[in-house]
Amino acid sequence: MSGFFGSVSKTDCVSDVFYGTDYHSHLGTKRAGIACFSKEHGFQRAIHSLEDGYFRNKFQEDIKGFKGETGMGVISDTDPQPIILTSHLGKFGVVTVAKIQNINELADVFIRSKRTFSETSQGGINPTELVAMLIAEGDNFLDGVQNVMNKIKGSCSLLVLTDNGIIAARDKSGRTPVIIGKKKGAYAVAFETSSFLNLDFEVEKFLGPGEIIHLTAEGLTQLKEPNEKLQVCSFLWIYFGYPTSMYEGINVDESRYLCGAALAKRDNVKADFVAGIPDSGVGHAMGYSNESRIPLKRPYAKYTPTWPRSFMPQNQDTRELVAKMKLIPNTVLIKDKCGIFLDDSIVRGTQLKDNVVDLHTAGIKEIHIRIACPPLTYPCEFLNFSRSRSNMDLATRKAVFQLENTETPDMTEYSEYGNGKYAQMVEQMRKNLNITSLMFQKLEDMVAAIGLPREKLCLHCWDGSGCFD
Repeated sequence: MSGFFGSVSKTDCVSDVFYGTDYHSHLGTKRAGIACFSKEHGFQRAIHSLEDGYFRNKFQEDIKGFKGETGMGVISDTDPQPIILTSHLGKFGVVTVAKIQNINELADVFIRSKRTFSETSQGGINPTELVAMLIAEGDNFLDGVQNVMNKIKGSCSLLVLTDNGIIAARDKSGRTPVIIGKKKGAYAVAFETSSFLNLDFEVEKFLGPGEIIHLTAEGLTQLKEPNEKLQVCSFLWIYFGYPTSMYEGINVDESRYLCGAALAKRDNVKADFVAGIPDSGVGHAMGYSNESRIPLKRPYAKYTPTWPRSFMPQNQDTRELVAKMKLIPNTVLIKDKCGIFLDDSIVRGTQLKDNVVDLHTAGIKEIHIRIACPPLTYPCEFLNFSRSRSNMDLATRKAVFQLENTETPDMTEYSEYGNGKYAQMVEQMRKNLNITSLMFQKLEDMVAAIGLPREKLCLHCWDGSGCFD
């Protein structure tokens, strides 16, 4: 995943862009960038790696020399951005939150026409540069952004920084959010509404799927009306989103609370405590604890002052060390106790398996894992969530392989709660994790906890639905 923040103001906006972008740091682990524009200084840009540090530390010196009434920043889990280029449309910058499934075939079209790519992303084509080149094919910025939406398969929300404000566009199916904030003399556009609160912005508008707007300090102009079909990613509430954020007017932590409560209503396990696996599991655990009347405790404390996120370092041994060092078990709460642990999901299961080893080492009596969403039986095609080299990286696929000895099973029955094959898969996952019991959320309960109609949510990870329309 990635996240962006932009602002247009009647005064200098650099500080708002700096802090607003920083509030998206939980969404990306690879690169970050800021670009600003002023009529006096033109375009200014800085990009840094986040794999060995934090956003604020990397950019605090850069912004001392930045000036501008218009600017944007991005935290990226994939490619270096913003991209700044010069074209017949003029000079402009682009940031994206995107996963382009047909990136190679689109790039081949440019290469066959003797165009070149200057940026790379982990050794391949930089998707944001590709998007910028697709925009430059248009007769104007609106035409160019619509060209992006028409040609890519997957998803793409974006901001375009021009010498006359910002153009914001939400993915054509609305899988990722784009939200407008307003305060006196300025507007902002962001992925997370949590970035608005301490900068004094109030939510003005949630863009609809495929909607395109032009944003200046004077106001908003709608360039394209939203599409009818919404397929917003369910994981925004379950996992990605910051607890204080809202999408489609629905608060993230409230949804997590309801998810946990729904799990508790179906459960009858007796335990000494309920705990959330940090960070996103905490909200789910609160809902479970209050519904079940089992005390909420913290058998793990997360040490964040000096240990960064476990998936930041490139080296696997370093990632494992960071993952171990940042979570400190509280043996007094664990030894000889029965615990119920809430987590958002099981993707590969590696981190959870390591946590289980720590719990056994600390002397726990029983480990009951409760997951806030159904089993992930299909890899994500639209966002950079369950990134993997093959389907077999998913914990569900590994379990099914153990049951069927095939890497290409029909996952339909394994995805249906209450089905015999579903039960076999969950039991195999329980054995693989070496835990006392394992229970997943029912799909309809997760949908109810989010609070949107089922047809407005992307549920591909659980039922294989969705298409590149």
